[in-house]
Amino acid sequence: MGNGKINKLSDGINESLFEFAEFDDEEAQRAGYSNYSYWRSTWQVFIKNRIAFLLLILMVALLIFTMIQPYLPNQKIPTKIYLDAKTNMQLRNHRPDAEFWFGTNSIGQDLWARIWSGTRTSLFIGIAVGLWEAIVGIMIGALWGYVRALDRPITEVYNVMDNIPVTIILVLLTYIMRPSLSTMIFAMCITGWLGMARFVRNLIVIIRDREYNLASKCLGTPTGRIISKNLLPYLVSVIMLRMALAIPAAIGYEVFLTYIGLGLPVSIPSLGNLINEGRALMMVQSLRYQLIFPAIVLSIITISFYMMGNVFADAADPRNHV
Repeated sequence: MGNGKINKLSDGINESLFEFAEFDDEEAQRAGYSNYSYWRSTWQVFIKNRIAFLLLILMVALLIFTMIQPYLPNQKIPTKIYLDAKTNMQLRNHRPDAEFWFGTNSIGQDLWARIWSGTRTSLFIGIAVGLWEAIVGIMIGALWGYVRALDRPITEVYNVMDNIPVTIILVLLTYIMRPSLSTMIFAMCITGWLGMARFVRNLIVIIRDREYNLASKCLGTPTGRIISKNLLPYLVSVIMLRMALAIPAAIGYEVFLTYIGLGLPVSIPSLGNLINEGRALMMVQSLRYQLIFPAIVLSIITISFYMMGNVFADAADPRNHV
């Protein structure tokens, strides 16, 4: 009975509706292909945060504007002292108007031009110190955490340098060396890598003895490849956060050194110099604009980098990827 039913069913099937499937190696490989990209996924998660995305646009616009500002029409020279056409005297503490958008300072220099020139200087310091901290700190921290033979010597160097207050090192170097932009960057870079190196080292110690790292080591994989391929990709989110915070921190040190009289020369406009000059006039109501304008620019930069760093750190976490 059973075989008879099967034969009747097979006779009723239209064979033209079916065809044999042939194996296609190219199609088989394509079936297992994924167009997933880590950085594209990170960017997609990042732009979902509208505040961070708007701050990113603001910072890009700010960077572009500070670069092209001197070449725009009707821009004044930040170090030039302007004179009053009527009295032929220095145009001191001239309030903001159509010609001097941010007013002038106590010796007649245009505050608009000085603020953007100072922003260029401070951003250059922050980015240079931040990149140094990232490159040197990550390299030393990775070797410190993975290569056991280097653990003790690097720890001793770290303990010696970390026990000396950063402020003392900055003050001594600015006293010994001639005050300049390079001196300030060098002074910050001397100790700037310590925090990043310690941070990376602690994270690598946690994951260095996992099975896939031990297997790579047993297979003869070079140390550099293990660090770059197996270890550092897991730390991208936290490293990016530290890098983002390093830039406003460096700018803050520049403002602090200027505040105590050890910063850049007055001839080099910087946000630290401008805030220090405005601080002396903050009790005079009509002159507070000399402190308010540079303080607003500094606040925008520091807050933007801080918020973008936190959001990017979350976006770089694979658990938050789409």
